[in-house]
Amino acid sequence: MFKRTRGICIVILSILIGYLPAHTHSKKSKDLFSVPRIDFPVSIDGRLDEPVWNKGLMLELAYETDPGENIAAPVRTEVLVFHDQDNIYFGLTCYDPNPSAIRARYSERDNIHLDDLININLDTFNDERRNYYFGCNPLGAQRDGIETQTVNSSWDAIWASSGSITDAGYTIEIAIPFSSLQFQRSNGAQIWGLDISRWYQRSYRRRLGLVMIDRNNNSYQSQFVKIIGFEGIKPGKNIEVIPTVTGTRTDERDSFPNGDFKPVSKDVDPGLTVKWGVTTNLTLNGTVNPDFSQVEADARQLDINQPFALFYQEKRPFFLEGIDFFRTPFNAVYTRTLRDPSWGVKLTGKEEANTVGAYFVRDNLTNLIFPGSQDSRSTSLSLPSSSGVFRYKRDFGNKYTIGALVTTRSGEDYFNGVYGVDGEARFTNRNRLEFQFLGSSTRYPYEVAADFEQPFDNFKDRAFFLNYRYQSRNLNVFANFQDVGPGFRADLGFWPMVDFRRMGTGVNYSLIRSSGWWSVMTFGYRFFHGQDHDGNPLANNHEVSFFFRGALQSFAQIIGQTSREYYRGVEYELVSGATMFMFQPHSSLQIGFTGEFGDRIDYANSRSGSRLRLNPQFTCNLGKRIGLAFNHNYERMNAAGDHLYTAHISQGSIIFHLNTKIFVRAILQYVDYSYSVDNYTFPIDPEYQNFFSQFLFSYRLNPRTVVFLGYSDNYSGTQEFGLTQTDRTLFLKIGYSWQF
Repeated sequence: MFKRTRGICIVILSILIGYLPAHTHSKKSKDLFSVPRIDFPVSIDGRLDEPVWNKGLMLELAYETDPGENIAAPVRTEVLVFHDQDNIYFGLTCYDPNPSAIRARYSERDNIHLDDLININLDTFNDERRNYYFGCNPLGAQRDGIETQTVNSSWDAIWASSGSITDAGYTIEIAIPFSSLQFQRSNGAQIWGLDISRWYQRSYRRRLGLVMIDRNNNSYQSQFVKIIGFEGIKPGKNIEVIPTVTGTRTDERDSFPNGDFKPVSKDVDPGLTVKWGVTTNLTLNGTVNPDFSQVEADARQLDINQPFALFYQEKRPFFLEGIDFFRTPFNAVYTRTLRDPSWGVKLTGKEEANTVGAYFVRDNLTNLIFPGSQDSRSTSLSLPSSSGVFRYKRDFGNKYTIGALVTTRSGEDYFNGVYGVDGEARFTNRNRLEFQFLGSSTRYPYEVAADFEQPFDNFKDRAFFLNYRYQSRNLNVFANFQDVGPGFRADLGFWPMVDFRRMGTGVNYSLIRSSGWWSVMTFGYRFFHGQDHDGNPLANNHEVSFFFRGALQSFAQIIGQTSREYYRGVEYELVSGATMFMFQPHSSLQIGFTGEFGDRIDYANSRSGSRLRLNPQFTCNLGKRIGLAFNHNYERMNAAGDHLYTAHISQGSIIFHLNTKIFVRAILQYVDYSYSVDNYTFPIDPEYQNFFSQFLFSYRLNPRTVVFLGYSDNYSGTQEFGLTQTDRTLFLKIGYSWQF
């Protein structure tokens, strides 16, 4: 069955590749809006009272695109645009019949999604594939990122914004330096894509836009308006030098739990990162002794009864630069694998239809995941390694892309290399196909191979992915196929599972309306079937779902699933369900809940069981300056007719903002695991407790000019003693961005 399916997929792929155009497409004709150049100083203070604004291009956000479908906007929003040699400027007047209802607070960067806000979307290459976005709330708090088929909110640029609330609504001024953008290389006029949206937050979050959005078109960027101008603009020398100094002191008990605290490290680490815009659209980054210290701990994930490795988001600045250039259908590049780099270089950019991304990093440690079809194992070696990634994509018009990926990682008696091709065909506005083929070659050190039951010699294998999606206003259909060999390894990616062939299909049908107590109802069905390369079944899943979005900014989802899962040669019939909802009963309060229940395999003891998982959460804003957040995970598992374990993970934070640049924050995490030792087939401690706290003062002039002063500690406890402090750390980080 799988051989036949793979053959059909290859035939379809070959036909589609045959239709690829041999040259760049010609853009369909659209009206061009000319952005004037005005060389006049502007003060970004949130007030549009300077005469220069009267000379800007005037635009209006005339449409409500969600939940209303291209209907007249309920409130008026005027936009003024112009540029000078160094910046593009936007001035927005957002009228509101009830200014007291405007939602705005001082906030951390990228955390303004509950506020009234505006978004500027710029497709600077006019390739209708990728855009920068710059968001701002009425107090000037910022968010930014890069949007392709997905949204990368981790990208941070240096730009200026300010806002003020008035008797008629609010006004916002924005200045985006050309040095923060990549764009076409041209001495003449340039054409960019532009969309501007306003989130008008009331019982419904209404999106007001500059352009009508066709929900039968799966390309957002192709619907932008076109602006023309920018003759002779350059990003300057576009050199940024960022020295950092990080000082830490960590104390630990010399014996636990009753020993005295003794310093185990006192470090002052200088670091340096240099960013150079080689051209208007090609950026070179270099870093020596980079400061990858985290000022926000990873949210604790439940790690009991999880057969595969857990995924954590990247937060480190060096790796976030140009991160979207390295994305492929498979998760073949996962930078959290790089644990302790001593230096690195990176090149990213786009030249006409060609996109390139490459980096080379020297890592002092080597993290490894050993994947399988049933579970994964991992280790961290005190083995320095060198890692390199090369990514190339070629666009054929705005509908087709062919790409290549090469990754290598090597150390003493160790090597892993991955190479392959991928592509995407958006052959109509509703149909999209993507594929990827990868091969790998791996050699582990002898001791590692022996300890983790890996091959002792060089071994090779391959992975294949094919996905088709039909997407329209009401109907969404997908079908995909994956084939990953047992010897495939991608040590620079996140790849916890191999040795499987899996095919899946699904359909969603949505009912949509523009007014009333609900706006969207979606009914869905999905099916997946998988087996290993010896023909042994892995899983068969049937899933039905219902999704609802309505008043009070509410949404809810209910999922029911029946599956037949095979684990360690035993077949399990499983029935389970999940539910999720979130709503805002008040403009300052958001409440959410996730629940999972039903059958689940006890992977540790290889037997059937049942699980209940509850996850309540809320965020609350007290005025414009104080924010509270709380999240609790509760999980109880039964097996063999009796209790197996109970887990509690609580996470809370409180933050006080002096303004958009300065805040003080406390984060608390509490973990409590209790086990029924008599119900385990191997020895296990009956209880584990951990308490983590972090207190942080943050001054952030921009994303890279920062001062962080913080304190953190850990407490541990078992059945023999209660929570006892194990360590404490004081840290200070200073970074400054010089731009030339």
